[in-house]
Amino acid sequence: MTTVWTIGYERLLAPELVAELQVAGVRRLIDVRERAQSRRAGLSKTRLGELLGEHGIAYEHRRALGTPPDIRWFYKHHRLAEGEAAFRAHVTSAAAEDLDDLARELPTAPPTALMCLEADPATCHRRVLTDELRRRIPGLAVVDL
Repeated sequence: MTTVWTIGYERLLAPELVAELQVAGVRRLIDVRERAQSRRAGLSKTRLGELLGEHGIAYEHRRALGTPPDIRWFYKHHRLAEGEAAFRAHVTSAAAEDLDDLARELPTAPPTALMCLEADPATCHRRVLTDELRRRIPGLAVVDL
């Protein structure tokens, strides 16, 4: 069975994020933020990639799977249904190939987690991504850290 993990770093410091990934056995982290920047130390693209690498976890940034600012607005203002609908329409049109590529990779890839800021996966675009991946990979298990 293929599994994908998801994690949001909203309530975590960089070392805690690494520890969560290690405990889960994750060996590859895919950053699904449109902009891989953070005000939180160690969680921007370059430093996060270095930190994960020091712990044997590969880092990839897949901007196309991130939430554009106009859609992020819905999530930020707790308009979840509208945000999900807008992001689903966006990702299935603008990033369908990226989703297909990821779906082809996951069954043979190292244990992989999708990461963004939001702590609660139920109120995050990661849920739409995993729903779309489940459509492409029957029986996909999703584990939210």
